[in-house]
Amino acid sequence: MRSALALLAATTPAFAAFNLVKDFSGTKFFNGWDFFDGFDNTTNGDVNFVSQANATASQLAFVNAAGHAIVKVDNTSFVPFNFKRNSVKIISHDFFPVGSVFLFDALHLPFGCSVWPSFWTMGQNWPAGGEIDILEGVNKMTIDQMTLHAIGGCSQAAGVTQLGKTVGTDCSAGQNSSQGCTVQETQANSYGEGFNDNGGGVWGAQFDETGVFIPADVSSGGNTVDPSTWGTPSAAWPSSSCNISEFFAPQQMVIDITLCGDFAGQPNIYQQTCGGPLGNSSVSICYIDNVINNGTAYDDAYFEINYVKVYSNTAALTPTVSGGTTVLASDTAGVSATGSASGSAASGSATAGSGSGSNAAAVAGVRAGLAMWGATVCAAFVWALL
Repeated sequence: MRSALALLAATTPAFAAFNLVKDFSGTKFFNGWDFFDGFDNTTNGDVNFVSQANATASQLAFVNAAGHAIVKVDNTSFVPFNFKRNSVKIISHDFFPVGSVFLFDALHLPFGCSVWPSFWTMGQNWPAGGEIDILEGVNKMTIDQMTLHAIGGCSQAAGVTQLGKTVGTDCSAGQNSSQGCTVQETQANSYGEGFNDNGGGVWGAQFDETGVFIPADVSSGGNTVDPSTWGTPSAAWPSSSCNISEFFAPQQMVIDITLCGDFAGQPNIYQQTCGGPLGNSSVSICYIDNVINNGTAYDDAYFEINYVKVYSNTAALTPTVSGGTTVLASDTAGVSATGSASGSAASGSATAGSGSGSNAAAVAGVRAGLAMWGATVCAAFVWALL
């Protein structure tokens, strides 16, 4: 039995329907993604992110016989002490403006001690362009957590209508302390082993003047989504306390898996679900007990993704270099008649943010195409049989 999980808004949307602009699925799933190639210099994880060529050769990123994309941590190599384990981080080549909906359909999520996966978005000049963490968890957590990160001045309003549990209201905190304004899911099987045993599910996130919405029929993954049918959010960040047009640029999508680091490896966090003593020694326990040696701890550290889809009422924005500055221009090619994503993947080494990032520099340039709407960002989960 699968479940549909949705990030929803608490108010009426500006548009009743949003049209499909990008479809990452099947054999063309990795078209339109850039592979980050280098060490995890944003969250201090114990991984080396590898290029597309290396990820393909070592079977860390591929499409399986069922037509599902696999993104995984290396679970076969022997890693000696003081070395890091290979993993994958992919970043969408295109940016998507305020007024967009993201759908993420997964059958399996990475989990296990030291494992830190996420599906999130980031703006230009990250962290200045904002960040939305849609799916994030660590170690053996059983619930998803959703977080907004922005430069100082953005917060979650008091008394918002949502199903989730707020554990932080200052969205600016995340830039230096890996916190942000976080809401924890309260419904069962939203992350980890329980999610996988339940057959997976679908996330959605939308940010525009009215918020984040996912329709009741999200599982269909059709050519449009209709926010007017959506219900109570699990998490909501109303514009009354965070002006989206001010704090958020067009967003890139990111899928990655790191190990230990500033979140999964924190002594108090690691100890909660993986044991070990409290204190600074737990950071090394995260590394020593999992990352090094034969890698069997990572047999479940993989995404199996049915599709990622983006809906909007404007075209995606493609970065181009003009006069030494990266600018965003409308992707007039859009999608093909079958909805396959246009463009091709490339190996990238530019520094990008992470699910609960610290200092980094993302794409340089102007905030072209920024919200003509902008006002609310919300997030939630809705469950329905698929």
